[in-house]
Amino acid sequence: MRNNIVHIGAGELTYEIRAIVEIAEKLQQLGIKTNMENIGDPVAKGEKIPVWMKKIVADLAMKDCSYGYCPTKGVLETRQFLAELTNRRGKTRITAEDIIFFNGLGDAIQKVYGLLKREARVIGPSPTYSTHSSGEAAHAGQKPVSYRLDPDNNWYPDLDDLRLSVQYNPAISGILIINPDNPTGAVYPERILKEMIAIAKEYDLFIIADEIYHNIVYNGQSTKPISDLIGDVPAISMKGISKEAPWPGARCGWIEVYNADKDPVFKRYVQSILDSKMVEVCSTTLPQKAIPLLMSHPEYPLYLEERRSRYELCSNIAYDLLKDVPGIKVNRTNGAFYMSVVFTPGKLTDRQTLPIEIKEVREMVESLVNGPEVSLDKRFVYYLLAATGICVVPISSFCTPERGFRITLLERNEKEFTRIFKTIAENITLYLDS
Repeated sequence: MRNNIVHIGAGELTYEIRAIVEIAEKLQQLGIKTNMENIGDPVAKGEKIPVWMKKIVADLAMKDCSYGYCPTKGVLETRQFLAELTNRRGKTRITAEDIIFFNGLGDAIQKVYGLLKREARVIGPSPTYSTHSSGEAAHAGQKPVSYRLDPDNNWYPDLDDLRLSVQYNPAISGILIINPDNPTGAVYPERILKEMIAIAKEYDLFIIADEIYHNIVYNGQSTKPISDLIGDVPAISMKGISKEAPWPGARCGWIEVYNADKDPVFKRYVQSILDSKMVEVCSTTLPQKAIPLLMSHPEYPLYLEERRSRYELCSNIAYDLLKDVPGIKVNRTNGAFYMSVVFTPGKLTDRQTLPIEIKEVREMVESLVNGPEVSLDKRFVYYLLAATGICVVPISSFCTPERGFRITLLERNEKEFTRIFKTIAENITLYLDS
């Protein structure tokens, strides 16, 4: 072309969670039956949406008002409802004006990072959910900046690493916290959140808290919403209904802004996010209208508790099957519905394989794993998929030097869930010994 039209950060936009689906589909065509454990969509894994929930949506679909534009920030009654929920639970007071709706958190994430000054960086966890790391890196046109999550300490943040990174990189302007965490399933205790907020306060930073899984915590663990602890530090909390209801197809998420009045630069930044949303007019109306009806329904707490109980069961089955497998590190998942497994350093090589019966499948995998650009954990993931049909995501795609994989806990059939994790355990041993 006459000019280079490619954005400086285009190379940072990666999403291995969905990219691996293309490989799985090719293997399906070659006769491999697959278990798709790569993406956090409860509905795709057979989650049954209760009738009372469907009735709320169906009734709204019969109302003309569900088909029109809503205010740019979102449906006023819904924002008032959500503000009251936050005020009831936390110490930070907000109003409906502090809430902005988006077409899913993916939309919110792209705007929150995309409207930062290019030189301003947000440090995120490593590993981290790739929509965050890709969005932040694409905005800056550079690799993500990150602080370490420690697999030898429940995947908790390495606070010394965070503090040093902030101290010696003056471009860092914000800290990303994902709690409960994706991809690790860690739940951060109050003391860790307080320390992270203290670092933000000391260095005059703002905080982004992705709290989409906040109501999916189990195994006797507890945490606090950032609104309980934030004090006077500027912050944005990201929330939605895609995982909790679950209604991922609604593409309905929102941000809650705390302490915008405490810092004029942060206030102007938040206004730019709203201005950007105004250019789009608004987000989808019907899902917003459903939120108060869903969350205030008498069945909703019972529904959430049933889901938490199921994920707790799956968490413990998975942990018990993997914890004694030589060559890996595994932590019990306590929130969200993911587990991250990493290989002990030095255990993976570029010579390990798994037996693959179908010749065409074996040749395809061998062609995929050849080349220095293929990470050792991606090599394992491809062999696991081809040999067993189990599709997981390499942990290296979550912006981390660790090597391993992330898997969901969403399979509803306990017998099938157990089979999947037994198969993984067996094949890890087989692969490492090959």
